[in-house]
Amino acid sequence: MYKDLIKELLQKSPLEIDLDVKIEGRVPSIASSEFLTNKEQGDWAESVVFNAVNEYSKDYFAVKYGRSDTIAAGDPGFADFYLAYQDELNSIGKRPDLLIYKRADFPSLVVDTDDDEQVSKAVAGIEVRSSAFLANRYSAYMESRQTQSLTNCKSIQAEFVSSGLDKLLEKKNPEIYKLITNANEQTFRDLDFRQPSWSSTEELRQLTSLLKRLKQEITVLHKRDYLSITPKIEDLSLVNRWIQKYNVKHFYLQVFFDKAYVISFKDILTLVSDSDNEEKFFSIERDVKNQGKTTVKINVQVGKEVLGRIDMPNHESVMKELDRGRLLFFVRFSGGKGYLDNEVFTREVINA
Repeated sequence: MYKDLIKELLQKSPLEIDLDVKIEGRVPSIASSEFLTNKEQGDWAESVVFNAVNEYSKDYFAVKYGRSDTIAAGDPGFADFYLAYQDELNSIGKRPDLLIYKRADFPSLVVDTDDDEQVSKAVAGIEVRSSAFLANRYSAYMESRQTQSLTNCKSIQAEFVSSGLDKLLEKKNPEIYKLITNANEQTFRDLDFRQPSWSSTEELRQLTSLLKRLKQEITVLHKRDYLSITPKIEDLSLVNRWIQKYNVKHFYLQVFFDKAYVISFKDILTLVSDSDNEEKFFSIERDVKNQGKTTVKINVQVGKEVLGRIDMPNHESVMKELDRGRLLFFVRFSGGKGYLDNEVFTREVINA
């Protein structure tokens, strides 16, 4: 059974996930402009996926299921709303944003999402995440940056020989000398050495400068160069709690402003259970944008491109006036359209 497989993967996970976590915390007193913009962006992304499934899938349809309240910190009644949401997380877990149903099971396309039996009939639950990037532009930029850094590494490597400083380096530090002279295009990004600070002679200062330049290029090669799907560690147990109740397959779908990728919750857990995949296909970071919570950042290319194209939305500035007269300005998105790849959607979501 699906829910048993998920529970087993979580219990065996090296991340030491607390399946019995309880969500507690102070009620936020006021929203920020950044929070409101991010919320608007998330709502837009959810609508893009919702509309794409309902327009392009002949056999399946999407239903909005996650919380879509417009209330924010500082609004009247927010404290009660926030505490009720915490209670929900602690009882049934984190609801996915969308539920996917077979049209033949609900000819009227109407589902009562407050009815546990009808929720359990969903073929999939989708958590929609958004990111303010153009995926194509990002990939092209990172590929160009990596290529340029590799070119610079090879040029610096040649400069060691042409300047004669390689002989000095061999004498001063044979280990670094071997690393640099044996490096090639495939292994430059694996290099790592402690940068010396020799300065007693002009030649040593030149050698130090050359090593510094190489170190800078290697640092670029070491940087994470992929966009990511970003589940918080805390959310993994909350998603599991919902799965244990409804036994519905769960997926993360990351929406950019030009395309979107999907990956199953099962594949996320399988990926992070293998330490050999860390830094290659995922990293674990404390994310400032997520209140410093520990986040798994999975290379989006591990997922599958389920919306191959998204039209850019319209956007406008919006002002929100708080009770005490403070003004918040944020961005609201409208329009835009996602184009569902039915083959990928069927293979990676419906038949996963």
